[in-house]
Amino acid sequence: MKRQIIKIDEELCNGCGQCIPGCPEGALQLIDGKARLVSDLFCDGLGACIGDCPLGAISVEEREAEPYNERLVMENIVAAGPNTIKAHLEHLKSHGEDKLYAEAIEVLKEKNLPIPEEDEGECDTLACGCPGTFARFMGEKTSTAKAVAEKPVAGEQPSELRQWPVQLSLLNPNASYFDGADLLISADCVAHALGNFHQKLLKNRILIVFCPKLDQRHDEYVEKLAAIFKRHEIRCINAAIMEVPCCSGTMVLINKALELAGKNIPLAVHTVNIDGSIKK
Repeated sequence: MKRQIIKIDEELCNGCGQCIPGCPEGALQLIDGKARLVSDLFCDGLGACIGDCPLGAISVEEREAEPYNERLVMENIVAAGPNTIKAHLEHLKSHGEDKLYAEAIEVLKEKNLPIPEEDEGECDTLACGCPGTFARFMGEKTSTAKAVAEKPVAGEQPSELRQWPVQLSLLNPNASYFDGADLLISADCVAHALGNFHQKLLKNRILIVFCPKLDQRHDEYVEKLAAIFKRHEIRCINAAIMEVPCCSGTMVLINKALELAGKNIPLAVHTVNIDGSIKK
């Protein structure tokens, strides 16, 4: 039958593997240094992997292909665990694939597995006693609010972001913007806590962000950071972390990557308090 299916340009593909996590169905694998479509049966043709390719090597074409089989796909999905199940279901829902979504739910019910969207108590999943997960209200900042209200606004502050993507899992270690760069390696929450993040920390720097607590790709992150440090002349590293204990994992990953790369790059650490101030 003719249907939409993924096409990979092997000349453009550099084997970075960033498309692989974007395909929970398991249709893509790295073989001989290139991303390959290993089964028409597993490719739904919706293109979730396209946005993860930094080189534009993936597109969607219409051609003769075996019909997509949701039940076969679910065997791979279930074996990969609950996070992959959830990602797959969200993928189907976001593309309006109600029929495939219903089929996936049916498979889960047949296997007596929980359905992520129906789970309750999700807000309790971080009740681990870590100070970084405690709910805190910082109070009304009346003096700051008054000062802002009284001070004339000169206009919007420009963004200092110099590259995209910024999330470590999506970055290509070979990207030319790393050459001679000043890096800002920031924990996810910093930009939300620090009001003038762009002007204070990001200006003239290349940004890398990740969460040391919630991201479960530590080994991969260490290897990718090490590749960046090793393949480019990095001028300096600025690490931005929150004051909460779990954020110290950012420094653990950076130091492991420096050791793996065999590099001694100047490193400065900026610690942001949960009230938005920078620790002196």
